[in-house]
Amino acid sequence: MTDKRALRARLRAVRDGFARNGVVSPSPAFLARLSPGLTLASYVPVGSEANPLPLVHAALAAGCVVVLPHVVDRISPIRFLAWDADSPLVAGPFGLRQPADSSHEGTPDIILTPLVGFDRRGNRLGQGAGHYDRAFARHPHAWRIGVAWSVQETAALAPDPWDVPLHAIVTESEWIVP
Repeated sequence: MTDKRALRARLRAVRDGFARNGVVSPSPAFLARLSPGLTLASYVPVGSEANPLPLVHAALAAGCVVVLPHVVDRISPIRFLAWDADSPLVAGPFGLRQPADSSHEGTPDIILTPLVGFDRRGNRLGQGAGHYDRAFARHPHAWRIGVAWSVQETAALAPDPWDVPLHAIVTESEWIVP
């Protein structure tokens, strides 16, 4: 078992056991970036992942377009497909709920990403398939925000050469800007 695999297992267990009383909420810095037509990539939480819905609501209220990840398998890059509240989501791999493959692809200006773990330097620990690493490389100008519960913070993560740091992390208790 690799160190990252063990750390993922430990942080998932901590996340699963966390009593989620609060919600993530938009910061003034987040709200200031929103404008009509801007594209926000969000996600539908799986299991005990932190729910980004308050951020999505703020973006919709500002006139933003919302896209969600569409995953085909472990190795294919994710695409961000258009979604609105009237469009049903379909079952995807890994327990995901995602837009239908026929939805229009968007180019995100802001990417919200679920986290397994994070540190205050903006390093993130994801699920391990590299989907968001490749998405960040494909959309290098997008503002990258990790969404997590405060208990998922770790003192320091050792990034791999391909890891792209986050611009901000939001938890139920604070906004963190590295």
